[in-house]
Amino acid sequence: MMVFTIGYEGLSINRFMSLLTRHDIETVVDIRELPLSRKPGFSKRALASVLNLSGLEYAHMIELGCPKSVRDRYREDDNWERYTEGFLNHLKAQGSAIAELSALVRSSRCALLCFEANYNFCHRSMVANAVRDYCGAEIMHIQAVGSGARTTKSGTPQLAFA
Repeated sequence: MMVFTIGYEGLSINRFMSLLTRHDIETVVDIRELPLSRKPGFSKRALASVLNLSGLEYAHMIELGCPKSVRDRYREDDNWERYTEGFLNHLKAQGSAIAELSALVRSSRCALLCFEANYNFCHRSMVANAVRDYCGAEIMHIQAVGSGARTTKSGTPQLAFA
């Protein structure tokens, strides 16, 4: 059992879809609190539409998005450790959402979606860690590199900034 993560920063919708296809992703789980984007194709309705037309599923799990208060504080102080602490505190209260996501990961090849290219500085790695801790799923981070792609396997449990 595997849970993938992917960030769309720097990607066109076509490149994004290519990466999903390359990794046999069946379901994209959008874990942005507000699934809006200035990048064409990455707002909720447009993304769900392109995924569905390609035979993929789209799920939005708002409970696993980073709360506005944590995001706003990070914009003000740029303190990743404080951001991580704030998001992990939020995540502790999301047990039912983690259970629901874990069930989805058991039945479908899922990729957790957020914006940031670097999973080390994105809450999606913390959500993936919570899924791993809940159901034992392995974590693979899909990263676009130049014209190719790299998939990084998470090893031992660690915080996103480690």
